[in-house]
Amino acid sequence: MLKTLIVEDNRLNWDTLKKLFLRHFSSLGIEDASDGREAMQKLESFQPDLILMDIRLPDVSGLELTKAIKVKTPHVKVVILTGHHYPEYEEAAAKYGADGFLVKGGSSKEILELVETLVPKAKEVTTVEKK
Repeated sequence: MLKTLIVEDNRLNWDTLKKLFLRHFSSLGIEDASDGREAMQKLESFQPDLILMDIRLPDVSGLELTKAIKVKTPHVKVVILTGHHYPEYEEAAAKYGADGFLVKGGSSKEILELVETLVPKAKEVTTVEKK
């Protein structure tokens, strides 16, 4: 089972990602967190393989949260999500330990390919062919 935590304070963005993942992966555990405090709690209780992290959260920077997560659980893959594709955001994501960087509103194919690259077991639970 692929366990994914989506840390996103915008419900529409969370719903969109959740629907994409549920359509594509046959065996999926998926949880959400709307802020850093909740994300750290779910990190402990849910133990995700993958975290999709909004760069801006109400209580903490997604970058700072990524750094804390990678110190605590370096094996968990973290992908930073942002609405803006600025080179300095991508550089900062790498500096803080993110394993990937995606711009919100990008293609579903791009998201799924990155997930399958970062988390090899994701390929084992794919239900549909990529288009």
